[in-house]
This record gives sequence, C-alpha cells and structure tokens, in this order.
Amino acid sequence: MLASALWILSMGFFAGQLAQRLGAPPLIGMILVGIAIGPQSADFISPEVLDAADDLRLVAVMIILMKAGLGLDREKLAQQGTVALRLGFLPASTEAVVVAFLSMFLFNFDFLTGLLLGCVVGAESPAVIVPGMLRLKSLGWGVAKGIPDAILTGSALSDVLLLLVFSLLLNFLGQQGGEPVTLFAGITLSPLQLLPFQVILEIVLGLAAGFLFARLLVLVLVQQWTRSVVQDMIIATGAALFLVIFTEVFPYYSGYLAVMAMGFFLIEFDAPVARLIRGGFDVLWTVAEIVLFVLLGATIQLEVLGNILLPGLLLLTLSLVVGRAIGWYLSTLGSNWTWQEKVFLLPGNMAKATVQAAIGALPLAAGIEGGEIILAIAALSILTTAPIGAWATQVFAPKLLEKGEVDPTKVAVTGRPVFLAAVDTSSLAVPVLRKAADLARRSSGEVIVLYIDNVGDKRTVDELQSKAKQLLADIRYEFLTQSGAVPEAIVQVAQARQVTDVVIGKRGHRVWEKVVLGSVSQAVLEMSPIPVITVDG
Repeated sequence: MLASALWILSMGFFAGQLAQRLGAPPLIGMILVGIAIGPQSADFISPEVLDAADDLRLVAVMIILMKAGLGLDREKLAQQGTVALRLGFLPASTEAVVVAFLSMFLFNFDFLTGLLLGCVVGAESPAVIVPGMLRLKSLGWGVAKGIPDAILTGSALSDVLLLLVFSLLLNFLGQQGGEPVTLFAGITLSPLQLLPFQVILEIVLGLAAGFLFARLLVLVLVQQWTRSVVQDMIIATGAALFLVIFTEVFPYYSGYLAVMAMGFFLIEFDAPVARLIRGGFDVLWTVAEIVLFVLLGATIQLEVLGNILLPGLLLLTLSLVVGRAIGWYLSTLGSNWTWQEKVFLLPGNMAKATVQAAIGALPLAAGIEGGEIILAIAALSILTTAPIGAWATQVFAPKLLEKGEVDPTKVAVTGRPVFLAAVDTSSLAVPVLRKAADLARRSSGEVIVLYIDNVGDKRTVDELQSKAKQLLADIRYEFLTQSGAVPEAIVQVAQARQVTDVVIGKRGHRVWEKVVLGSVSQAVLEMSPIPVITVDG
C-alpha cells in the first residue's frame, strides 16, 4: 500500500504539472497516469488501495464541497434570484429525460432503465466544477453577477436530486417494483409518488444539518478548545466527514449538501474562522485532488467501451446539446445574463466524473438488465466531459465573462504576495529588510530588494546584497539596482513587477504628522497606487 501511495502521489503530481505546462488542466494528466499505472496497464496499485477507492473518493469529494461552501457569496446568490435554484434542477432533469428517450432507441432500454442511465449521465462533477469555479472567482471572471456562485450552488442541488432519483429507481428496478409507503390517515404512496417529498426532505434537513454544525464548529473554535490551525482543521474535517458518512445511518438528508451548507454558514457566522479553515482545506485539496483523479483513471473499465463507443458519443453529445441547453435556457430566462454568459454554461456546467465513478457500476452489481452499458456510458462520460469541461472553462471564461473585483474574503487569491523592499545606504536598510522578511514569512511570499544606484558604488551594492542574503536567507528574493529619480523609480518598479506592497524607511520620525514633506517616503506615499508600508528608523 505504501508503494501504491508513492506511485499515486508522485506520478499524479508530475503528470498534473506536465499537463498544466502544456496548457491542459492538471486532472487530464492525473487521469491518464491512473490509467497507465492501474490494473489494466502497469498494475502498480495494490488491490487494497483499489478496494478503498470509493472511500478515498468520498473524502476527496467532501473536501472539495467544503471548499465550495467556503467560497459561496450570499449577496451574489441573492442578486441572482432563482437562477441558482433553477440551475439545480432544470439542466440535470432535462438532460436525464433526453438520455432516457435516446437510450430507448440506441440501446433498446425501457423508459425507467433509460432514466436510470440519465441520472448517471446528468449528475455534475463537484471535483471538476468546484475547482474551476473557485479559480474563476479568484481571478474575478463572472464575479460581478455571481455566475460562479450560481453554478456552484446549482451543481450541488442537481446532484442531490439525481442521486436520490437514482437510488429510488435502482431499488424499484432491482425489485421489479417498489413497496408502497403508508402515511398518516391511511394515505398510500408509491416510491415514485413519494419522490418529491423525499427530495424536499433531503434538501431541508441537509441545510439544517449544515447550519447546526457550523454553529457548533464556531462555538468550539472561538471558545479556544483548540490551540493551533492544525487542531482547528482536525475538528472541521471531522465534522464534515461525519456529515457525509452519517447518511448511511440516517439517510433522510443530503450529506453532500450539508457539508457545502456548513462551509457557507461558517462565513456568515465567523468570517475569520472561515478564512483559516479555507486555507487548511486548500492544502488538503492539493493531496486529495491527486488521489481522486489518479484512482478515477485506475478504475475506468476501458474494455467495456468498444462496443458502445459511437452510440455512446452520440448519446452524450445530444443529451448535452439538446437536453442541457433547454435546461440552461429555462434556468437563465428573465435573468440579467448576456448571451455570452449563458453560452459559458456549456463548458462551465458540463463536466462529469466523481458521481459517475461512484454510481456507474451499481446497476450492473444490482443485476439490472443493461447494467454493463450504463457502466460503459459512465466511463465514457468521464473520459470526454471531464477533460473537455475543465479545459474549456479556463479557455472560454476570459472570452465570455466579464472580469470583476475579486473578493478575498470568499476565496483564496491565486499567486504569492510579492513585497518590494526599497533600501538605501542609511541604517534604515536593516529594519526595512526585516519588515519585508516578516511579511513574506507570514504569507509565504517573496521579496524584491530595490536599491536606487545613481553613483555606481559597487562596494555599497555588495554591502546591501550581503545584508539581504543574511536577513532573507529562508525567503525567495531578488536583488535589483535601478537608476533615476528615487521616488519615481521605486513606483515604476513596483508597478512593473506588480508587487503586493512597498516597504520603505521613514527617517527617524516617530509621529506620522512629523514626516517631512518632500522626503522619499512621503513622495512614494503620494505617487504609488500600490499600498506602502513605512518603517521607522
């Protein structure tokens, strides 16, 4: 098992990085490596790890749904009105129905078996959609109208609906009929008649569970039951995992929706706690992403694809272009979305992977006629829509969405902070370097040390480089020399290198009001559009 873990993490990481450098999403490289080292190829993954794949996928999905909840913006969702709610039901439902009818002609399924396949195909992949939407939020694409938030929420709700319908149909077809349920006053309902009530119950109880656990989590963390971020993450991860697995004991609420709701309510109850937990789940996802997609590739049954490849591609294409298009149109009807933003739903909301990997084999295991075809279509949907959806989201977002202001309180901003330390030959050079070093250590950032040299004094430059090397030994930094007017040169370099903050010395002045007008620090403060941090001598 240890050797398998080494293969999965190391090969998955490098394959993902290679795919990213080639302009493709990292998950493509991870899936391909999973196929290469899986049991159908090199067979480097032990049977014990493959047997635990479902549980490992469950943990990975829990992590990504928690990240999704911590990235939601209540104001943007309220601004969209019912768009997010409609996205949660209409596209998935219309696609499932279209798949059901198409499968009757392509595979000679009856309608209920076709609808079972539709539930498998129509479910959206949080493992692909959530990272993609959070990345768009961190870059600002579509955030003004809350488009990533609407897609995130709609994706979670649609999976609740389709997973519930899938489980009821699987039970119904497996038993050749379902047991009727008798309610109060002698009212008897069949499983299909009971479906709307079960959907509402799972959603309501899922939201309630997320609300309750968010309250408890804030209470425990704010009351200082923990002493470090690591301990905070142990409590938060344990709570999220409990919400997911407790559905096996109490199957009347949606565990996935509860986890996402817990992250959402955490932001509302205590934003600082939510920010700390978001950072921890960002780290967890770095590992979970590799495990999820490598195991996804390793468990894809390639041999079952041959006979249904062409009809399967036809079914997936028509269900996406016709079924989902109708749902997307109805979902955004009456909204303030432009036609370009509506078109973006095609790449942004099409990916299928995690749910298909989790439930695609269940009909075959239950003895449903046509189960091997359902499994093959599930595998084909993963191989086609997941890579294309992830790639197209990155490519078409700048072309179809408007760029807005990034809200760092809702999502981690991409990239490392860079601090510009402006030094001179005075005694302020050391305090400035120490301040920049402290800021960089706290934020895992980098430092640019800038000296304006209008004299060409090599000895002075060497001394400053020696001080920088000593004080920034554990930080990635760069030493620059520049000539010209000092304030203008500092601001010019800061803008050109897109630094986060400028750190500069303030000569011997203890009170702000006593800064001498015309000094370098004052001039930089007045000229710079970038925040300036002054350090006293």
